[in-house]
Amino acid sequence: MVSPNCEVIMYVILEIKGSQFKVGKDTEFDTNRLDAAVGKSIKIKDILLFSDGKSVEIGSPHVKGVEVVCDVVKHFRGKKVIAYKYKRRHNERRKKGHRQDLTRLKVNEIKQTK
Repeated sequence: MVSPNCEVIMYVILEIKGSQFKVGKDTEFDTNRLDAAVGKSIKIKDILLFSDGKSVEIGSPHVKGVEVVCDVVKHFRGKKVIAYKYKRRHNERRKKGHRQDLTRLKVNEIKQTK
């Protein structure tokens, strides 16, 4: 039961480049690098689940009539991940590093177009 003083929170689960994120309004999240300039606005229509606080709508595979408008905050590189392989008694060692290119997005609004 929802108390009358409780604020209704709208959220969605969206999919970007194979990754899923649960976001609400004014949420910032990091995803793999997108081809969009910093400061530009993008629309995401691959919504898997939509909740307006009263009801939940699950898509099969996507919810129709819902889109999320996000601003591109910045492009950056993630933490360095080290992969180290070695074989004992053979003096064989390999060290490799990787930094993922990422984009930070901020959700401006969740729109229902029904």
